[in-house]
Amino acid sequence: MSNTSRETEIVEWDKLNWKQIHKSIYKLQKRIYQASISGNIKQLRRLQKTLLRSWNAKLLATRQVTQDNQGKKTAGVDGIKSITPNKRLQLAKNLTLKSKPLPARRIYIPKPGKDEKRPLSIPMMCPYCRSFNGF
Repeated sequence: MSNTSRETEIVEWDKLNWKQIHKSIYKLQKRIYQASISGNIKQLRRLQKTLLRSWNAKLLATRQVTQDNQGKKTAGVDGIKSITPNKRLQLAKNLTLKSKPLPARRIYIPKPGKDEKRPLSIPMMCPYCRSFNGF
């Protein structure tokens, strides 16, 4: 089954089988590890590309950034704080390696117990999904 047919099959974000998605990504990562241990570079690169293009990897990256991440309610340069399940699905569908991300929002926060401040970079939602899972 191709990625495009799987994408159109999925209707609701909340009804996804996350256990199965985690399992498939884990298996692929395990195969990548085994290829690296055996020294099979050609297979290793092919499996890495497969992981980068995987629909399940895109879904998992989107979920980890928009739901599981501690900073999920912090707005980035794009101003997006939290998104609806339908928008999460759209975000996962639109993840590609082609576009160049905008720079992260830079703010300075106080250091604990000192008068100094330290920089904090807050990325946009979509590029953060891309970098979170190797996209």
